[in-house]
Amino acid sequence: MEKVKAKKHLGQHFLNDESIAKDIADTLSLEGYENILEIGPGMGVLTKYLLDKPTTTYVIEIDNESVDYLNANYPKLHDHIISKDFLKYNINEIFEGKQFAIIGNFPYNISTQIVFRALELRNQIPEFSGMFQKEVAERICEKKGTKAYGILSVLVQAFYEAEYLFTVHEHVFNPPPKVKSGVLRLRRKENFTLPCSEKLFFTVVKTGFQQRRKTLRNSLKSMNLSDNLREDTIFDLRPEQLDFQQFIELTQKIEADAV
Repeated sequence: MEKVKAKKHLGQHFLNDESIAKDIADTLSLEGYENILEIGPGMGVLTKYLLDKPTTTYVIEIDNESVDYLNANYPKLHDHIISKDFLKYNINEIFEGKQFAIIGNFPYNISTQIVFRALELRNQIPEFSGMFQKEVAERICEKKGTKAYGILSVLVQAFYEAEYLFTVHEHVFNPPPKVKSGVLRLRRKENFTLPCSEKLFFTVVKTGFQQRRKTLRNSLKSMNLSDNLREDTIFDLRPEQLDFQQFIELTQKIEADAV
């Protein structure tokens, strides 16, 4: 069967370096789950190495041409190809509440949305690894105090240990992207429960970073906080100066203020 033609509107850049594909597959520890979900497998360059592992691999692919290619070339994937959009599909039609890892060479145009969706499913996802646009991978793993540090950094690091693993150059893709890529691994913090309202925590982080150059006293003004709370010294800081733990403490103070 002929190779799949990369589609720009799907953000497809097919990795064609086998050793890098194997290295990405090997980022998974295979601990704490029996199922792997690969998002956006394309022509299966990463898939073939996942199928060698002592786990059950499923792939989810929105591109019908890629689905046909996978069906034709990977008989082991029979009944394990989900021809759906990961962002909209109820994945528990397959996993029924079981633990599973996520991996992929993620389409750049939806990679951050994939992370936010994985955070919603975090109670089922002990491990998440794969390839992003380099600056997105760096942002996810970044520590406080830098320009790259932001909403994604805080929300991911609240629930996962984030590790930037290696950089991948443009020339190993077809078509080559205009930027370098980065591979990361996220491992869920076990026995961790957010000690505050999750909804409020997400709101505080997102609202704070909407005006990242301002102090929290100004950037959180829309939350109608009491004058007494706004005098707390934490509000003298800009959002990029707080790590996830300090954002949790800030959310707890806002919760207590509302009582």
